[in-house]
Amino acid sequence: MESVHQFAEREAGKAANGFHQTDVSDLTGRTAIVTGGSGGIGYEVARALALANARVLILSRKEENAEGAIAEMKEFAPSGQSPDITFVQCDLGNLKDVKAVADKLREQEKRMDLVICDAGVGVNSYAESADSIDRHMAVNHLGHFLLVNRILPVVRKTAALPSAPPPRIISVSSELHRDAPSGTQFASLDELNDSSLRADQLYGRSKLANILFTKYGLEDRVFRPNGDRIIALSVHPGAVHTGQQDQFKEAYGKVFGTILKLAVVPFMRNPDQGSLSTLWAATSEDVEKQGWEGRYFSDPGKLGGESKQACDPELGASLWKLSEELIKDKIGSDALLPWDIDASRV
Repeated sequence: MESVHQFAEREAGKAANGFHQTDVSDLTGRTAIVTGGSGGIGYEVARALALANARVLILSRKEENAEGAIAEMKEFAPSGQSPDITFVQCDLGNLKDVKAVADKLREQEKRMDLVICDAGVGVNSYAESADSIDRHMAVNHLGHFLLVNRILPVVRKTAALPSAPPPRIISVSSELHRDAPSGTQFASLDELNDSSLRADQLYGRSKLANILFTKYGLEDRVFRPNGDRIIALSVHPGAVHTGQQDQFKEAYGKVFGTILKLAVVPFMRNPDQGSLSTLWAATSEDVEKQGWEGRYFSDPGKLGGESKQACDPELGASLWKLSEELIKDKIGSDALLPWDIDASRV
């Protein structure tokens, strides 16, 4: 298996195919949700979208982090610009909280053009969420699965607007999806709650789920069959230096975790560079022109070569089934809206 250090060193030299944050087109009149927008990659994505004149809703667990991030975005905005950024408190690891927040957004927002699913647990040791589910899967996948489901009606309303570009749902995955356990089946909660798995396996499995959810879930199971004018994509941001490297201490112990962080950080991209794949996927006209709906990108405009598991439609179906079962089991049989609901009836 490729080490984290080797992975970071390999990734560091990659260019972003000439794409920069300033290449994001004008987004006046459009609304975006960015989960995890108070730090790291999510912060840079939210900032760039706001500077492109989008109305941006930052979903974050900690109010103090988000408020500080928003104040900084506004303070350092170019002269004459007043970014429209709002904090929405939400714990992606608590399904009841996600449902309540998503329902409120669905009721109060008139449109939703971009949904950026960025919040996540990094390479970390095993622990369980508020719903007693492996926290990597709970935050990185299940919370976003439920969020997208509950706000999909307003996304569909936006897609029906004659002048609106197709809305997009972007899931931030990782090349480390290749570290998912080879025996992954997404068959049961017991399988997910396997505390014997390594930190990279736990993380990799959740990132595999991001790709499967995008390709075999949203695109193949929902948008294409329903004729939705909505695009789902997943992206790899590169090996990026964010606060997630601090989680190495929890995953590998304080001493080795600190050594590992010091070893890999110098070879990593900055968060602004790490935001480019997501920003490109969210705004590039090439996606629609090339028919790249549902695809995975490892850099702006560069199709990724997914693992064998990420190209398995049966595994994607198993993930979808388990996701729905877990959410309904944890917060009720009415936890999910029908995926094929007609936007005109909402």
